[in-house]
Amino acid sequence: MIQVVGVRFKENGKVYHFSPNDVEFNVNDKVVVETERGLQLGIIATNPYEIEDHNLKSALSKVIRIATEEDLKQNEKNKENEKKALKKCRDLVRKYKLNMYIIDANYTLDRSQLFFRFMADERVDFRSLAKDLANFYKTRIELRQIGVRDKAKEIGGYGSCGRPLCCAKFLSDFDSVSINMAKNQNIALNPTKINGVCGRLLCCLKYEDECYQECRKGLPKVGKKVTTDQGEGKVMSIDVLKGTYRVNIPDVGIVDLEKEKDES
Repeated sequence: MIQVVGVRFKENGKVYHFSPNDVEFNVNDKVVVETERGLQLGIIATNPYEIEDHNLKSALSKVIRIATEEDLKQNEKNKENEKKALKKCRDLVRKYKLNMYIIDANYTLDRSQLFFRFMADERVDFRSLAKDLANFYKTRIELRQIGVRDKAKEIGGYGSCGRPLCCAKFLSDFDSVSINMAKNQNIALNPTKINGVCGRLLCCLKYEDECYQECRKGLPKVGKKVTTDQGEGKVMSIDVLKGTYRVNIPDVGIVDLEKEKDES
């Protein structure tokens, strides 16, 4: 077991594991952390807790210190410079006529790296762009392509449920969502119903999938022929949550049945 603390770099952003490094802090404190890109300003998202070593996906970096007044001032200065860098990068994109949209620019706290995120429909050769940016800013430049789900998280908005988007409010990671999750919940496979504003499958399809899978156990599939006390018939529909299904039996008609109870 190893002790870690959760740190995020943006509100509702992904939580990353760091070593507490004997630094005393509270949840929501701003701290300076060591990352592969350099020093960055983060926010403590959790109290220290223990996890098993094999659950770590990469080497554990450290919390360096509680952010000082000087760190906070530097961060504000970086934010102002990031706005200028974003404009500069977008101007260069137009100059080179690249089919990409630059979303934002981010400096590390120590300004050892300038990081740009962008969206594009296809692979983009941005070598000339990166070279110009590196010559102008005299620091390491990184450009990273992100997906439409990340973009929706940044912009925010409202879902078909009438509530703010989950990704913009509280989701820190994007779980894999499949069409089978919609099928398990007997949701009509209509793109306007099962896709979010990002155009991808709704994240909320994942929330109750495990429950639906459990409830589906013991229920026959629609279209399957089953034998009942009143004869053989074809399953017409199922109600997953009620644990019932409808069977069309020749010479009898539609019969509602319940799945067998699991005595264990």
